[in-house]
Amino acid sequence: MNTWTTVLVACALAFVLKFSGFVVPARLLEGPRISRISALLPAALLSGLIVTQTFAGSDGRIVLDARLAAVGVAGILLWRKANFLVVVGAAAATAALLRLAGWS
Repeated sequence: MNTWTTVLVACALAFVLKFSGFVVPARLLEGPRISRISALLPAALLSGLIVTQTFAGSDGRIVLDARLAAVGVAGILLWRKANFLVVVGAAAATAALLRLAGWS
C-alpha cells in the first residue's frame, strides 16, 4: 500500500467513526456506566500518551533519559499549582540542561 492509499483509508475510517456518533441512538449513550467511562477516557488516553512519549526509545526499548526528569519536574510543578507556562518552560529547561550536560 502506498502512502496516499494509507492516508485516504485513514481519512475514510476517521469519517466513519465520527459519523457513527450521529447514528448511534442517544439512549445507548446516556447510561451511568457510559457516562463514567466517557468522563475518565480522556485522562487515560493522555496518561498513555505521556508514558509512551517519556519512556519509549526509537527502537521500542524503555529509555530513561532527560525526558523522564523533565516530566518529573513538570509533575512537581503541577502538583504545586504553578502556572502552565512556568511548567512547560521549566520542563523544557530541565531537559535542555540535562542534554547539554551529556545525559541524553
